Amino acid sequence: MISIRASRVGDGERVVGIWRRAVDATHDFLTAADRAAIDEEVRGFLPSAPLWLAVDEQDVPLGFMLLSDAHMEALFVDPAHHGQGIGQALVAHAWTLHPVLTTDVNEQNGQAAAFYERIGFVRTGRSALDGQGRAYPLIHLRGPA
Repeated sequence: MISIRASRVGDGERVVGIWRRAVDATHDFLTAADRAAIDEEVRGFLPSAPLWLAVDEQDVPLGFMLLSDAHMEALFVDPAHHGQGIGQALVAHAWTLHPVLTTDVNEQNGQAAAFYERIGFVRTGRSALDGQGRAYPLIHLRGPA
């Protein structure tokens, strides 16, 4: 049984680990230098960010989401738990807070784009660069359709 809760101070290390494993499993398009730079940025802000966590019965985080108002800045699930409804549960929680959400997904991450479209997001645009100005195109999404 998965439950959703706000992150706490002690969750930081586990959340960074989830991010690393998820990125390693899904972001093979990143250069080694960009992967290292992004890792440093993530380690600097993620542990103290106001996250929503999907946790198991033992309160172990399995995935997380970062919302900025009605924009989903991040959604990552530990790859060992992909396909178990964790990402969908986090998005469903976000929809209870904001009936219409926006998010961006790397164009090269076809698995993530397909996930969002499967649960009701539609494409609204595209940017040639990511939010940090790197040459990783983003697909802009809005949901539910």
